[in-house]
Amino acid sequence: MTRRSCAIYATGIVCAHLLILGIALVVAQVFQTLIHSRLKKEITLTEKSQVFESWKNPPPPVYMEYYFFNVTNPEVFLAGGKAAVKQIGPYTYREYRPRENVTFLENGTKLYALNPKTFVFVPEKSAGNPEVDIIRTVNIPFVAIMNELNSYSFILRTFVSMYINSLGVEVFMTRTVHEVLWGFKDPLLSKVHSMKPEVDEHFGLMWKKNGTHEGEFVFHTGEENYLDYGKIDTWNGLREMSWWSSNQSNMINGTDGAVFHPLINRNELLYIFAADLCRSIHLAYVKDVEVKGIQAYRFAPPNDVLMNPKDNPTNEGFCVPAGDCLGTGVLKVSVCREGAPIVVSFPHFYQADPMYINAVDGLNPNKEEHETYLDLQPTTGVPIRACKRAQLNIILKRVQGFPKTKFINETIFPIMFVNETATIDDDSASQMRTLLLIVTLVSNFPVLIVGMGIILLLVLVVLFCRNRQKNEVKRIDFTEAFHSFTTVKDDTAYTQVSDKPDEPSETPANQPMRNGSYIAMSPVEAQKC
Repeated sequence: MTRRSCAIYATGIVCAHLLILGIALVVAQVFQTLIHSRLKKEITLTEKSQVFESWKNPPPPVYMEYYFFNVTNPEVFLAGGKAAVKQIGPYTYREYRPRENVTFLENGTKLYALNPKTFVFVPEKSAGNPEVDIIRTVNIPFVAIMNELNSYSFILRTFVSMYINSLGVEVFMTRTVHEVLWGFKDPLLSKVHSMKPEVDEHFGLMWKKNGTHEGEFVFHTGEENYLDYGKIDTWNGLREMSWWSSNQSNMINGTDGAVFHPLINRNELLYIFAADLCRSIHLAYVKDVEVKGIQAYRFAPPNDVLMNPKDNPTNEGFCVPAGDCLGTGVLKVSVCREGAPIVVSFPHFYQADPMYINAVDGLNPNKEEHETYLDLQPTTGVPIRACKRAQLNIILKRVQGFPKTKFINETIFPIMFVNETATIDDDSASQMRTLLLIVTLVSNFPVLIVGMGIILLLVLVVLFCRNRQKNEVKRIDFTEAFHSFTTVKDDTAYTQVSDKPDEPSETPANQPMRNGSYIAMSPVEAQKC
């Protein structure tokens, strides 16, 4: 057997083994199952790994941008006209949110943690100086007191209104951005505090929220079921709330938005519990995106999250008292926020009923600037980019006994909105790409084996064809050589080579001469005797 034949046989054997092995692994999905099992097992909070450390101290920088609606025509609005506002901002703060007091519970299946948030002003990302810039906005303490007195007698409301007028308190106030955001000593609340010490005399939209947490959380670690990874078990000791009017609305569903379970698919709904909204919301798949070279799924709240109960009956439980419902795109959260009639929505009433948008001049909702979304890496479930956007509003309406409100048309008045953003940093993105590359290579290893088998099959075909072609050439050369040999033999002349002089031949004339030796000559015409 020649070397060429040995190479062909060896290539064929290796090719057959690779194809059989590769196809068997692809059909059985051995490596995919192995990778998925590993992810389900290792991406849990109980692993002392980089995932756990990044959960405790999130590496991507989180920025909180505050935008305010400056009221430009308060007199027109108080006289019964339409309010006009102008957006100012952003005033940007770097948000630090480490997990503290982390304690594992129930054999590592649950985890207790606090999540304090600290904000540091970032001037280079801001539109101005919050301690200098002045805004005119709704006097929320004044509206809160009117709202509290709404159930009291008309006479009492009248006396309180006269007293408030004597203090020079108006429906709209003018303050610096810093005061409105982080707090100031309010003259009206100071008077109430002197009578009711439990009432804080300071007011600010973020008063006492810098360096504090939103409550005590207990999370599932995913040890028992990877789908529970990061889900909230209890919040402030509660497994469900009591503010809303249905059991479904009171449920605490999902995670806090920082992590999600691995192996996310496009068809599932993801739930987030938002403590500042006092409820859980769900997000649905929107599209595939790419962030710093990492493929991700974008999830965003669908239109039905804040839809009117007439169009989405599941939202009926968020009407408090039962049956007292607002329109699409807004949610009254004063049930869990004592005081003013606070309403939340998406910025500029994005996805809300047009009547709320048209009630105030200066609003321009659009998807690019006002949509909330999460970009999640589906294999690991890690958020690689997030934009949480929410708007704070207050209900302004006529309250009998307060003459300053007698011409007001009831309006859900915008105060400010926040844009909380986070994007994976370059180092983490590089590590993520490396991890995903390894996962992809290992998961597709059977396909690589099949590919190598196909390549060897092509090599085998080439070798076989070339070997057959060479054998064909050899056979043709042998046939031509044999044909030439027989042709030469038939045409060869023989010549006498004896050194004796020619003698007369005694043989008959028709017989050839046989004296001497003969050798074959080149083909020439035979001599005649």
